[in-house]
Amino acid sequence: MTLIYPTYFPNVASYIVMTHAESLIFEVQDSYQKQTYRNRCYIYGSNGKLGLHIPVQHSQKNRQNTSEILIDNSSRWQSTHWKSLESAYKTSPFFEFYQDDLISLFTTKKDSLLAFNFECIEVINSCLDLNIDYSMSLEFNKEIQHKEYRYLVNARKESETIITPYMQVFNDKYGFINNLSILDLLFNEGPNAKSYLRTQALTF
Repeated sequence: MTLIYPTYFPNVASYIVMTHAESLIFEVQDSYQKQTYRNRCYIYGSNGKLGLHIPVQHSQKNRQNTSEILIDNSSRWQSTHWKSLESAYKTSPFFEFYQDDLISLFTTKKDSLLAFNFECIEVINSCLDLNIDYSMSLEFNKEIQHKEYRYLVNARKESETIITPYMQVFNDKYGFINNLSILDLLFNEGPNAKSYLRTQALTF
């Protein structure tokens, strides 16, 4: 069994893990932590690495389960994220091919962060023609017997996760940027992204 967090448009390393898992479990009983991929992803913009952050509502409670976290819709974050994706990938080989599948995620109001993350994952799976069966954790265990990939949620450990380079839109400007959101792979590689994920070794 393989344990991983459901994040906002998971990074490529997470999708490599998800694609290789024989029995995938998403951790949903965790306490919410800031500065992680739970509510953010990174794409390749014209000026380099660009973060897309989902604003969340703050609570007076000392600790909240991620499943309780609500999105703060007081700003037009969805519109901002979509415009950023358009700007970053409008010249990529496959942005126009997938934009109709994705745009509803940015035009319909979302409330639950966890539910939205799963919605994003399901749409990506459909775009990639990936049939990934998964279950959800029933309780949180710090020490487990499963294959442990929950650490991939931590953006601060990015340098420890290295993936095989592929062609990116601004590659000639800044070179390859490692382990961005699955969106980067999708827009640049299109249908080839599926075989890319399946041929990658779990070396992280």
